[in-house]
Amino acid sequence: MAKKGVILLNLGSPDSTSFEDVRTYLDQFLSDDRVLDLNPIFRKLLLKLIILPRRPKQAGEAYDKVWTDEGSPLVVTSVAQQKLVQENTDTPIYLGMRYGNPSTESIVAEMKKDDIDDLMIIPLYPQYAMSSYESAVVELMEQLRAQGMAEINTVLVQPFYKDPQYIDALWESIRPSYEGSGAHLMMSFHGIPQRHVQKTDPSHDHCLKTKDCCNTPHPAHATCYSHQCYAAAYALMAKGGLHHDDVTISFQSRLLKDPWLKPYTDFEIERLAKEGVKKLKVICPAFITDCLETLEEIAMEGKEQFLSLGGEEYELIPCLNTHPAWIKWLNDKIERWET
Repeated sequence: MAKKGVILLNLGSPDSTSFEDVRTYLDQFLSDDRVLDLNPIFRKLLLKLIILPRRPKQAGEAYDKVWTDEGSPLVVTSVAQQKLVQENTDTPIYLGMRYGNPSTESIVAEMKKDDIDDLMIIPLYPQYAMSSYESAVVELMEQLRAQGMAEINTVLVQPFYKDPQYIDALWESIRPSYEGSGAHLMMSFHGIPQRHVQKTDPSHDHCLKTKDCCNTPHPAHATCYSHQCYAAAYALMAKGGLHHDDVTISFQSRLLKDPWLKPYTDFEIERLAKEGVKKLKVICPAFITDCLETLEEIAMEGKEQFLSLGGEEYELIPCLNTHPAWIKWLNDKIERWET
């Protein structure tokens, strides 16, 4: 009889905020050609000569602002998610990080030791992107092959950006903070380079090349991060009865000088403040779990920017994290697979 297991996949975090640990993490993260998709020689030179000598100090200082007594917020919360899901099922629940620890490699070794031969894979990414969902899944599959588990049965959960139960859970987590607040709502998705959107378009002639491409039905939407962000936003707006004038959709965390998905979150915060918006609440629907990009970039930097421009109230509404509706979504998904 097959022995079932479930693995939750997330991005990861440095082991600590020290220069060396952050450097190790950034080296692994930015060496991924699905993240920094440059010529391999140029990427290596860019990392070794420019990014890795300088960036770890700056990133470490940012991590220091959000680090907890237990460690990285992303890892601590992810472990809490894993434990809560495990409480509701006899199927073993594993947690693997694409970068850092617990590494995908070490978790595959653990699953092999446990004789898992029927595996449900749940990437904790609502939308598809080559730098997140795709990279995590490819790494897992490569580790399964490398460790002699290539023949096991696998079921891969597809991006769930418009799954009704997920949208319900997301709205349930947002509603207490937002409803009746009179605030403008910003949906800040993690940004990606525009070229990533075009690379994941199998037709190579629709995404960012066709007018209103995100809203014009096309097979490319199955792997289009931009379309899936907007689709999730519109589904959430419909669920909450939100008017377009009360919502701003934006993209954060851009790096280097290449064009990324627009509009940029920091530009939109400035625009809203200058247009007289006084109350702003922000959600980050590309993330399931709060992390550096939400807790420092949005909750701290975003707040400082908004208030300095005349805004009066600003709040980051937490990600789903361990919200009961989200844990139920995971357990329901697992239960349907088990039966």
